[in-house]
Amino acid sequence: MTTEIGQSRARSDAFTKATGKAVFGTDVFLPGMLHARLLRSPVAAGRITVLDLSKVIEFPGVHGVLTAADLPDRLSGLVLMDAPLFARDFVKFEGEPIAAVVAETRAIAKQALDLALLEIKETPSIGSIEESIAENAPLVHPDWESFASPPGVEWPRSGNVVAETRSDPEGVDEAFASATTIVEDQFETGRQYQACMEPRMAVAEFDGQRFTIHVAHQFPYNVRDRVATAIGVNPSEIRVVGHHIGGGFGAKLDTGLEPYAALLARRFGQPVRLANDRSEDLLTCQCRDNAVIKIRTAIGSDGELLARDVEVLMDSGASATDIPFLTSIPMHVFGSLYRIGPVRIQTKAVYTNTAPTGAFRGVNGTHLYFALERHMDHIANELGIDRLEYRRLNLQSDGSCLPTGQVLEDVGILSEAFDAVEELAPWKELGRGPNRGVGIAACMWLTNPMPGSATLKLNSDGTLGVLTAATENGSGAIATGVRQIAAQELGLPVHKIFITMPDTDAAAFDAGSQGSRTTHIVGRAVREAAVGVRAQIFETAANILEAAPEDLELANEVIRVSGSPSTQVSLAEVAATAQANSGPITGTGSYTTPLPPINPTCASGLLFPAFPTPTYHVHVAEVEIDPITGVVHVLRYLVAQEVGTAINPQAVRGQIQGGVVQGLGYALWETLRIEAGRYSQRTLEAYGLPLAVDIPEVEIALLEHPDPAGPYGAKGVAEPPIIPVAAAIGNAVEDALGKSVNTLPITPEHVLQALRGS
Repeated sequence: MTTEIGQSRARSDAFTKATGKAVFGTDVFLPGMLHARLLRSPVAAGRITVLDLSKVIEFPGVHGVLTAADLPDRLSGLVLMDAPLFARDFVKFEGEPIAAVVAETRAIAKQALDLALLEIKETPSIGSIEESIAENAPLVHPDWESFASPPGVEWPRSGNVVAETRSDPEGVDEAFASATTIVEDQFETGRQYQACMEPRMAVAEFDGQRFTIHVAHQFPYNVRDRVATAIGVNPSEIRVVGHHIGGGFGAKLDTGLEPYAALLARRFGQPVRLANDRSEDLLTCQCRDNAVIKIRTAIGSDGELLARDVEVLMDSGASATDIPFLTSIPMHVFGSLYRIGPVRIQTKAVYTNTAPTGAFRGVNGTHLYFALERHMDHIANELGIDRLEYRRLNLQSDGSCLPTGQVLEDVGILSEAFDAVEELAPWKELGRGPNRGVGIAACMWLTNPMPGSATLKLNSDGTLGVLTAATENGSGAIATGVRQIAAQELGLPVHKIFITMPDTDAAAFDAGSQGSRTTHIVGRAVREAAVGVRAQIFETAANILEAAPEDLELANEVIRVSGSPSTQVSLAEVAATAQANSGPITGTGSYTTPLPPINPTCASGLLFPAFPTPTYHVHVAEVEIDPITGVVHVLRYLVAQEVGTAINPQAVRGQIQGGVVQGLGYALWETLRIEAGRYSQRTLEAYGLPLAVDIPEVEIALLEHPDPAGPYGAKGVAEPPIIPVAAAIGNAVEDALGKSVNTLPITPEHVLQALRGS
């Protein structure tokens, strides 16, 4: 039997995408479809004094408009009900929707909106974290106490603080009092835009009873439920149909345009398409949050990490989105990799008058590990110990209890990861020469445990259909990994396995493509379903061959009696026989990851208590700095990544390369600059994405440690590659400069300031 696991198979969607035949969300056009545009706030904060749309309505080709006055006064949100669909009296951020216009064409809608008479009296805005927490700061939401949260989900919040998580164990102050060395740092990181090739879109239709919403989205069931809440209908009244996605990276996890499209389709009785242009998408996308991180560590005379005190401030923008959940993640990071005494952590997410932030690949792990691993370099330098050696000396060991209570089981993999990058390039041979430096950074990261499901259907011609609400978002997890898992279990070639597009009316719940979960969770569900299908195949084949099911074996699309190769039947014949007699062969599987061992005496009160299915990684960067321009050139980049089992090694390597590129953008170029609450960039060129000439070859060592719970041992892959990049680059830059740059991105201006000592 040919094994599929560990083979670099071609993607099932490669041909249609390469030839332009794939239907992306932006390609969906329905008969009789109208086009909508949103009138958005041009200011960060203010009171609407005039909104006159009479000329908009009179414009030829316009079907009508929709404003807050046409809707109930209802708020919605992912974890906190704090966001209206349309601004009613006040605007809270630049780009906030105020009205929608529906017209025959998108061009007409745009022309008509130019005739809107909108006057806003600007009010003092909160444009930064520092302004938000300042004494007597104006409240972004004066009515914050009225905001509801889901039943059973509560966290401390007050005024401009949308969420707060604290861990304050005993012994921190005593450790600092006894320390021989104290190292203290402050780090600041910017917002990162996902920059998907396909901006967000939605097409909705209403048949008088139910909505159908066409999307390019990572989490179709979330669209269904969030739209239902936003417009006041039952989830069962909404069907969400997924299409190919032109990039996600977290930007397409929450709802954006879908509620507006649904309301407009119902109001005007025709399908409605609403799509962002690039400037709208950049202006309103839920980017990675910007943050300020303060960290102090107490060190003993022998270099022991005695205790740590951390403050994390996160910018949630004008609404909560998923940020309250992310306030728990610092609790899992700052005591994770290295042995340490008690760790005091306070994390606050704050409101500002800026576009809401949200999920981006690796969420806040990128800036948390930037702070931790930059700080570890500073400790090693202060003690006069080699930075790599100091990390090795302090690595956690299996059985250790983290400050959160999580008991580590496989942290020894980190030592192997350090060995692996040294094999790619010896540490002491890198960074030699003038203006050159080398940096190292490690991380431990989770696999999102949210539930997944899949249904398999064996067709009468011997092919297999896979139905899941999980989305192929470009990683290959669905297009390759899931197919290979099914093929391995059922003895089918991958080209005979077909994946259907997500449809909430057809597929059972799945938590979507997010958090490195797709191969691990959906793949496990597929394998569970395949086990059921395999049992039915053997039962039917046993009747055909007049043999006991336990005497049969399945390989290469044939079921035969063990020890009697000539006594066999094809898989297609078995499927056709079952379909004609007992019914089609189908199977459904579902799975969610159990939490790892937890010591309840260590910590309590977290929104999630542990990192499920953790993986371990080490990155090394070598850079050269131009002392005249301040430009940082990345010469080499090395990655040792633990993957469980690499179902498709080529796809895994592609994920790692892509993650590193995004991480380099975050480290060196990308940020949305905020001036008085407004983004100063409006184009991708102004934003500053990395170019091909900026990217070195990414040298990769895959570390395979099969996870017993994963499908054939697979673990999550997609998020970890981006997480340590900024830290590795920052450490390399400091090694080259001999001076610290603690702000992201590390722009030429920051480098020159460090060189000049300013």
